[in-house]
Amino acid sequence: MTRRFFTTLLAFFLVAVTLSAHGDKKHVIGTIEKINSASVTVKTRDGKLVQVKLVPSTTYIARVDTADKPAALTDLAVGENVVIHATPKGADLEADEVRFSAPGASGSGSSKAQH
Repeated sequence: MTRRFFTTLLAFFLVAVTLSAHGDKKHVIGTIEKINSASVTVKTRDGKLVQVKLVPSTTYIARVDTADKPAALTDLAVGENVVIHATPKGADLEADEVRFSAPGASGSGSSKAQH
């Protein structure tokens, strides 16, 4: 009985630590609808459009085949799948990290960011 209690307590503790690790960060997951040098607009799985600001410290990671590779804003394309880790700044979201891949394929598409 005591072992089960401590196992359950440990499980709750690990879940709490994992959830608190993200702090106030937000995840935006979906498909890129629009890109410019200042922001990216993502259509989420539930059909909402979410705009995320791109800042100088934003990092970009492209999924190519089965590996993650460093990338740049100019590698992003409309229609690509994206996961953005962002920090809320007032009413805005600022991208910390943008991970992306072409839909159903490796590499990137042809609609590159416009500056």
